[in-house]
Amino acid sequence: MTQNELASLWHRVLSDLREPDLVWQLLALALCMLLAKLGQRLLRGRPVGESRAWELGHGGLKRIAFPLLALILVSLARPLAQQWIHVSLFTLALPLLTSLAVIRVVFYVLRLTFVDATWLVQFERAFAGLVWAIVALHITGLLPDAIDVLESVTFHAGKQQLTLWNVLQGLAAVLSTLLLALWLSSAIETRLHAAVGLDNNLRVVLARLSRALLILLAVLIGLPMVGIDLTTLSVFGGALGVGLGFGLQKIASNYVSGFILLLDNSIRIGNLITVGGDRGEVTRITTRYTVLKNLTGVEALVPNELLVGSVVLNESYSDPQVRLALPVQVSYDSDLERAMVIMTSAAQAQERVLADPPPVVFLTNFADSGINLELGCWVADPEKGVGTLRSDINLAIWRDFKQAGIAIPFPQREVRILGGADHD
Repeated sequence: MTQNELASLWHRVLSDLREPDLVWQLLALALCMLLAKLGQRLLRGRPVGESRAWELGHGGLKRIAFPLLALILVSLARPLAQQWIHVSLFTLALPLLTSLAVIRVVFYVLRLTFVDATWLVQFERAFAGLVWAIVALHITGLLPDAIDVLESVTFHAGKQQLTLWNVLQGLAAVLSTLLLALWLSSAIETRLHAAVGLDNNLRVVLARLSRALLILLAVLIGLPMVGIDLTTLSVFGGALGVGLGFGLQKIASNYVSGFILLLDNSIRIGNLITVGGDRGEVTRITTRYTVLKNLTGVEALVPNELLVGSVVLNESYSDPQVRLALPVQVSYDSDLERAMVIMTSAAQAQERVLADPPPVVFLTNFADSGINLELGCWVADPEKGVGTLRSDINLAIWRDFKQAGIAIPFPQREVRILGGADHD
C-alpha cells in the first residue's frame, strides 16, 4: 500500500469509529477470529504422520494456523460485508494478521534450529511487539516522522558521523545476519555429529570454529549493509585489547586452553580424571571450563587453564583399566598361604574384577603387630566407582578369615621392667 492509501485507510478507520455499524464490524471480526481459533484446535487434534517431513510441516502449519485462517476468513468476509456496512477495520486487520503469520513462521524455523534456547520465547514477544508497532506507525502515517526524529539524534564514532537511525538499522542487520549465521552453524553441527569416524573432540572444535567464524562474518556483512564503516570499530579495538590484557586475561586464557584440550585429545568426554582435590568423570568440555561429575552426583566446574597448566591424573587416557590395591595385615601365627588364597578368591568372586591380569597377593612388610599383605586386582570400569567394590572384597576377606581362624591383629606393645623396685 502506498502512503496515500494508508493515510486514506486511517482516516476511514477514524471516521468509522463514529459510525453506528462499528459494532457490526467488531462482531464480524470477532466471529472470524473465533472460527480461526476453532480451526486451529481441530488442526492440533489431528494425529501426526510418521515421516519427519510430515511432522515438520504439521508443526509449522499449527504455528500459523490461527493467523492464516483468520486472514482467509477476513479476506472472504470483507467483500460480503461491504454490501451492508463499512469495512475499514477489515482492511486494517489484514496487514496485522499477515505480519503475525510471518513472525510465527520465522520463529518456528528458529525453534527448530535452537531447540534448547529458552530466550526465544521472550525474544518472540519483544520482536512481535516491535513489528506491530512499526506496522501501526506505517498505517497511521507516523513512521516517516519517527524516522526523522531518530535521524536527528547524531553522534561521532571516530571520524564517522552516525545517527540513532543508522545504529538501529545496524543492530537490525547484524541481528538478522547473526540469526542466519547461528542457523547455518547449527546445520553444520548437525552434519558433524552425523559424520561417521570423526573424533568427538574434533567435532566440537569444528562446530565451535564454524560458529565463531560465521558470527564474525555476520557482523562484517551486517554493518556495511547499512553504511557503517568497519574502520570505526578500530576506536574500540584499543579498549578491547587493554581489557583482554587486564580484566579478561583469565577468560581469554581459559578460552584458548579449551581449544587446546579439544585438539590434543588429552582429556575426552567420559574420561575419569583427578585434578587437585577434584575427581570425577568428564561430562562436558566448554570454551571456559570442564565439568567433572563425581560419584555423589556433584559436578565440579574446573577452569580449562587449570587442566592445561597442572598435573592431571587421567585414569582412562590410553587404557581404562586401573589397579585396585587392598592392604590387609595378619598375625604372625597365621597361615600365610591360606590367607593369600582367601584374599585371591575374595577378589575373583567379584564380577567387576578382571580375570586377566589375575588378582595377586604380595607380602609387603613385616610390621610390629603383624605381617602386611596387599591384594592387587584390576577393574575396567573405574567410572562406576571403586568404593563399593573395595568394601565387598574386604567384607568377603573378613568372613573367610573368621572361618579359617586367621586373625587380623590390633596394635600391641610389650613393656618389660628391668631390675627390681627400690625398698626403704
